[in-house]
Amino acid sequence: MLHTACATSGPPSPTLLPQVGEGRGETVIVMPRNHITPEQIDAILPQTQCGLCSYGACMPYAEALVHSNAAINLCPPGGVNGLQIIANLVNEDPEPFMAEMAEKAKPKLLAVIREAECIGCTKCIQACPVDAILGSGKLMHTVIAAECTGCELCVAPCPVDCIDMITVNELNETEEKRKANMARERFNARQQRLNTVANEEKARPTIATTNLSNDNKKAFLQAALLRAQQKKIGS
Repeated sequence: MLHTACATSGPPSPTLLPQVGEGRGETVIVMPRNHITPEQIDAILPQTQCGLCSYGACMPYAEALVHSNAAINLCPPGGVNGLQIIANLVNEDPEPFMAEMAEKAKPKLLAVIREAECIGCTKCIQACPVDAILGSGKLMHTVIAAECTGCELCVAPCPVDCIDMITVNELNETEEKRKANMARERFNARQQRLNTVANEEKARPTIATTNLSNDNKKAFLQAALLRAQQKKIGS
């Protein structure tokens, strides 16, 4: 679900030429979007941070909508309702994209780890864009349901395929807005933390034992995978 917002009044600048975008087999006139800001668009995006738009996260997509005239139909978690809200905000006709969005819209999802099968590899933790997974190396992991955005990014990295995506009920608009704001805050906090860690890593001198550490990680993962396979055979 996306959240309603009022577009700033006033048409796009008439001094700029319209650009041409593509709908579903149709030509769509796309006017310059200098009447809105990325923050206005980000405020109505679902904050799934799934990257299905091909821009990596919600704010980069919002920036592309404003500065690069990105297509308005690239947010499957927002669905048809989200498409219409974005179209209204950027003063464009959503009709050419409606049928396509109806087909590719994503339901509200929740990641669930089958904890008995988890090998504690931490790959899902590293993939989660909002730090909604608890756990540590060699220990069982679990999803914080209230903070999971349903992005599905944790599924592919799991080496034992122990993560299920389940469909959950839609929230009311107030709760959806609250959860989206929380997801945005958690995503931004994670990005800041990762940037800090990366900068600290660059500042450290090269340590000769780095390769040994990587070898140990590989050995642990291989051993864990072997145990998981043996467990499945024995069950």
